[in-house]
Amino acid sequence: MGKKYDVYGVGNALVDIEYEVSPELLEKLNIDKGVMTLLDEDSQNLMLDNLKNLHCHKSCGGSAANTIVAISQLGGKTFYSCKVANDEFGEFYIQDLLNCQVDTNLKNADLQSGITGKCLVLVTPDADRTMNTFLGITGEFSSQELVPEAIADSEYLYIEGYLVTSPTGKAAAIQARDIAKNAGVKTTMSLSDYNMVKFFKDGLLDMIGPGLDFIFANESEALGLAETEDFQVAVDKLKILSQKFAITRGPKGSIVFDGEKLIEISAPQVHAVDTVGAGDMYAGAFLYGITHGMSYEAAGKLASTAASQVVTTYGPRLKVEDLQALLTV
Repeated sequence: MGKKYDVYGVGNALVDIEYEVSPELLEKLNIDKGVMTLLDEDSQNLMLDNLKNLHCHKSCGGSAANTIVAISQLGGKTFYSCKVANDEFGEFYIQDLLNCQVDTNLKNADLQSGITGKCLVLVTPDADRTMNTFLGITGEFSSQELVPEAIADSEYLYIEGYLVTSPTGKAAAIQARDIAKNAGVKTTMSLSDYNMVKFFKDGLLDMIGPGLDFIFANESEALGLAETEDFQVAVDKLKILSQKFAITRGPKGSIVFDGEKLIEISAPQVHAVDTVGAGDMYAGAFLYGITHGMSYEAAGKLASTAASQVVTTYGPRLKVEDLQALLTV
């Protein structure tokens, strides 16, 4: 009998608030371009005040949430464990997840008072994205938010590397991994961001533990994890940490290791306007593919095409019909 869920995700719950900005505005606000920076509440509120006259777009986000939503939009069955507060943004987040047909621990949950996490995504004309995040209550994500029976009833567990920044989040990720392994559920993780590898490498290795079934990384994350500038050395390092993996390389496409051979996947040439969520979309489309009978090469091609499409539009998602159309290409 098949599992109830294709993929069970664990990660931060952040309402993504996206703005188009100029490099000059980033400089004026003293913001480091192109990276994810954690802020305190006052700093984020000050930034929001400086952006209040700009148009913005809101969606339920967090890296793993974007991946889980993509799987669901393609027709997969998903569950997402996360933490939001009993506030306006928390209600928005839950409703957006449910509208995307994602099952969640938040459904009928007794939400705590506090502040739901928010990520200000600042997109410059070169399609680069700069993220400024106040974790709020998601920084308290813990094993309390896990639903062990739903993990066991999934084909894959997907862990967001960003959880490494929180002691309780990291512990929950490790616990979810152990529940999955004990239930025969395949384990996957995204390294999430170069800064996670740079500043929290030991924690990520703790989360990987004795080894995973699959790791998603971009090239800079893979190189950083292996502490090298040699791509082959990074590939060899990932072979030790995971049975299989995918390394995305932007316009150069991606490399998928299927456990035996390296498969080169080309990327369609597109005009990128916003790279937010490209890696999340790649992971989502790939996981959908391998849970729906595709070969690793076919899943990689679907993932590469979906990621190349999402960078041509603003935000981490595609319209459902546009994403599903890729299945018939």
